[in-house]
Amino acid sequence: MRKNRTVCEFDEATLVSRLDVTVPGDVGAVTPAVERIMAVVREMGCAAGKEFEIELALAEALANAVEHGCGGDPSKQAQVCVGCDPERGLLIVVRDPGPGFDPSQVPSPVVGDRLFETGGRGIFLINQLMDDVRYERGGTEIRLRKR
Repeated sequence: MRKNRTVCEFDEATLVSRLDVTVPGDVGAVTPAVERIMAVVREMGCAAGKEFEIELALAEALANAVEHGCGGDPSKQAQVCVGCDPERGLLIVVRDPGPGFDPSQVPSPVVGDRLFETGGRGIFLINQLMDDVRYERGGTEIRLRKR
Protein backbone atom coordinates (compact mmCIF):
# COMPACT_ATOMS: atom_id res chain seq x y z
CA MET A 1 0.00 0.00 0.00
CA ARG A 2 1.22 3.47 -0.85
CA LYS A 3 0.11 6.81 0.44
CA ASN A 4 -1.89 8.79 -2.07
CA ARG A 5 -3.07 12.37 -1.49
CA THR A 6 -5.52 12.72 -4.41
CA VAL A 7 -8.49 10.57 -3.42
CA CYS A 8 -10.63 12.69 -1.11
CA GLU A 9 -11.79 16.24 -1.15
CA PHE A 10 -12.29 16.82 2.60
CA ASP A 11 -12.00 20.22 4.24
CA GLU A 12 -8.47 19.91 5.60
CA ALA A 13 -9.08 22.64 8.18
CA THR A 14 -11.75 20.60 10.00
CA LEU A 15 -10.12 17.17 9.88
CA VAL A 16 -8.79 15.66 13.08
CA SER A 17 -6.96 12.96 11.17
CA ARG A 18 -6.67 11.60 7.63
CA LEU A 19 -5.32 8.48 5.96
CA ASP A 20 -4.91 7.77 2.25
CA VAL A 21 -3.89 4.36 0.94
CA THR A 22 -3.62 2.65 -2.41
CA VAL A 23 -4.52 -1.04 -2.53
CA PRO A 24 -3.50 -3.35 -5.39
CA GLY A 25 -6.36 -5.02 -7.25
CA ASP A 26 -5.61 -8.35 -5.60
CA VAL A 27 -8.21 -10.02 -3.36
CA GLY A 28 -5.40 -11.04 -0.99
CA ALA A 29 -4.64 -7.36 -0.34
CA VAL A 30 -8.12 -6.55 1.01
CA THR A 31 -7.86 -7.99 4.54
CA PRO A 32 -4.42 -6.49 5.33
CA ALA A 33 -5.57 -3.11 4.02
CA VAL A 34 -8.77 -3.20 6.10
CA GLU A 35 -6.78 -4.18 9.20
CA ARG A 36 -4.33 -1.31 8.69
CA ILE A 37 -7.09 1.21 8.04
CA MET A 38 -9.14 0.04 11.03
CA ALA A 39 -6.11 0.41 13.32
CA VAL A 40 -6.00 4.08 12.33
CA VAL A 41 -9.80 4.44 12.63
CA ARG A 42 -9.61 3.15 16.20
CA GLU A 43 -6.86 5.68 17.00
CA MET A 44 -8.95 8.49 15.52
CA GLY A 45 -11.80 7.74 17.92
CA CYS A 46 -14.16 9.50 15.52
CA ALA A 47 -16.78 6.74 15.57
CA ALA A 48 -16.03 5.03 18.87
CA GLY A 49 -18.26 2.04 19.51
CA LYS A 50 -19.12 1.72 15.81
CA GLU A 51 -15.94 -0.02 14.68
CA PHE A 52 -17.62 -3.34 13.80
CA GLU A 53 -20.06 -1.66 11.40
CA ILE A 54 -17.31 0.43 9.86
CA GLU A 55 -14.95 -2.52 9.41
CA LEU A 56 -17.58 -4.68 7.71
CA ALA A 57 -18.74 -1.87 5.41
CA LEU A 58 -15.13 -0.96 4.52
CA ALA A 59 -14.28 -4.61 3.81
CA GLU A 60 -17.31 -4.97 1.52
CA ALA A 61 -16.62 -1.70 -0.32
CA LEU A 62 -12.94 -2.50 -0.81
CA ALA A 63 -13.65 -6.10 -1.87
CA ASN A 64 -16.12 -4.78 -4.48
CA ALA A 65 -13.56 -2.24 -5.72
CA VAL A 66 -10.87 -4.91 -6.07
CA GLU A 67 -13.11 -7.61 -7.55
CA HIS A 68 -15.32 -5.55 -9.85
CA GLY A 69 -13.46 -2.26 -10.35
CA CYS A 70 -9.96 -3.70 -10.68
CA GLY A 71 -11.14 -7.05 -12.06
CA GLY A 72 -8.81 -8.81 -9.62
CA ASP A 73 -5.85 -7.40 -11.59
CA PRO A 74 -2.94 -6.60 -9.22
CA SER A 75 -1.58 -4.06 -11.71
CA LYS A 76 -4.69 -1.93 -11.10
CA GLN A 77 -5.33 -0.09 -7.85
CA ALA A 78 -8.18 0.92 -5.60
CA GLN A 79 -7.81 4.03 -3.46
CA VAL A 80 -9.13 4.49 0.05
CA CYS A 81 -9.31 7.72 1.99
CA VAL A 82 -10.43 7.98 5.60
CA GLY A 83 -10.98 11.22 7.46
CA CYS A 84 -12.28 12.18 10.86
CA ASP A 85 -14.31 15.38 10.87
CA PRO A 86 -15.83 16.44 14.20
CA GLU A 87 -18.92 17.87 12.46
CA ARG A 88 -19.61 15.04 10.00
CA GLY A 89 -18.04 12.03 11.73
CA LEU A 90 -15.95 9.39 10.01
CA LEU A 91 -15.72 9.72 6.25
CA ILE A 92 -14.49 6.93 3.98
CA VAL A 93 -14.07 7.11 0.22
CA VAL A 94 -13.24 4.02 -1.86
CA ARG A 95 -12.46 4.60 -5.54
CA ASP A 96 -11.61 2.11 -8.29
CA PRO A 97 -10.56 2.34 -11.95
CA GLY A 98 -13.44 0.23 -13.26
CA PRO A 99 -16.32 1.07 -15.58
CA GLY A 100 -18.68 1.79 -12.67
CA PHE A 101 -22.24 0.62 -12.14
CA ASP A 102 -25.71 1.87 -11.31
CA PRO A 103 -26.49 0.93 -7.68
CA SER A 104 -30.23 1.24 -8.34
CA GLN A 105 -29.94 -1.73 -10.71
CA VAL A 106 -28.51 -4.07 -8.06
CA PRO A 107 -31.29 -6.43 -6.99
CA SER A 108 -32.17 -6.76 -3.32
CA PRO A 109 -30.60 -9.85 -1.73
CA VAL A 110 -33.52 -10.20 0.68
CA VAL A 111 -36.28 -10.76 -1.89
CA GLY A 112 -37.43 -14.05 -3.39
CA ASP A 113 -34.88 -16.58 -4.58
CA ARG A 114 -32.02 -14.12 -3.97
CA LEU A 115 -32.26 -15.08 -0.29
CA PHE A 116 -30.55 -18.36 -1.13
CA GLU A 117 -27.71 -16.97 -3.25
CA THR A 118 -24.20 -17.00 -1.82
CA GLY A 119 -23.17 -13.53 -3.03
CA GLY A 120 -24.58 -10.14 -3.81
CA ARG A 121 -25.06 -8.82 -0.29
CA GLY A 122 -22.21 -6.32 -0.06
CA ILE A 123 -24.06 -3.20 -1.16
CA PHE A 124 -27.06 -4.14 0.95
CA LEU A 125 -24.84 -4.55 4.02
CA ILE A 126 -23.00 -1.29 3.39
CA ASN A 127 -26.28 0.59 3.16
CA GLN A 128 -27.54 -1.00 6.38
CA LEU A 129 -24.34 -0.42 8.37
CA MET A 130 -23.41 3.16 7.48
CA ASP A 131 -25.31 6.38 8.21
CA ASP A 132 -24.80 7.86 4.75
CA VAL A 133 -23.79 6.10 1.52
CA ARG A 134 -23.31 7.89 -1.80
CA TYR A 135 -22.12 6.58 -5.14
CA GLU A 136 -20.18 9.07 -7.24
CA ARG A 137 -18.23 9.15 -10.52
CA GLY A 138 -20.59 6.75 -12.28
CA GLY A 139 -20.33 4.15 -9.53
CA THR A 140 -16.52 4.02 -9.41
CA GLU A 141 -16.51 5.79 -6.06
CA ILE A 142 -18.43 5.08 -2.88
CA ARG A 143 -18.57 7.58 -0.02
CA LEU A 144 -19.41 6.26 3.42
CA ARG A 145 -20.12 8.22 6.57
CA LYS A 146 -20.58 7.11 10.17
CA ARG A 147 -21.51 9.66 12.83
